[in-house]
Amino acid sequence: MDTLPSPLPTYLREGLRFLRPDSLRRRARALYLAAQPHLARLLGGRPVALPAHLTERYLDDCVRAVRALRPGLPVVGMVPPVHRAAVYGYVHSGRPAGEAAVRRWAGRHGVPLLDLPSLIGAHVRGGHGNPDGIHWGFDAHRAVGQAVADTVRHLDPVNP
Repeated sequence: MDTLPSPLPTYLREGLRFLRPDSLRRRARALYLAAQPHLARLLGGRPVALPAHLTERYLDDCVRAVRALRPGLPVVGMVPPVHRAAVYGYVHSGRPAGEAAVRRWAGRHGVPLLDLPSLIGAHVRGGHGNPDGIHWGFDAHRAVGQAVADTVRHLDPVNP
């Protein structure tokens, strides 16, 4: 989700749920949802939900915490997936920078990566997931689960 277009800053988008009265909240949410695909195209997919440098920082924090609390616990990363979602204007221009950030992070920490576009790209692009174009169907979930299991199975639990 970090790489998706987010024309409204996250704190404002997430804050829509706190608007009152309810009728104002519903109108504001409907306006945002109607405008989002157009703004995503108009702004070229910028800004994204989370800039790539922050993705790296948060992944750094996560892997350090996991390794401090549970040394030897396998850590597996995932390359950002693809989508074909109308709600995002079919725009995903932030994905390449997000992928590069995840790959840099994984290289620094010795974390194996699952290449989600390779695993589920054809599934999503072929319309085999949910109608929203972003959520995967059962076949994609099965493929990713199997890939995670295969990756973890081959990791050394003592020296990840």
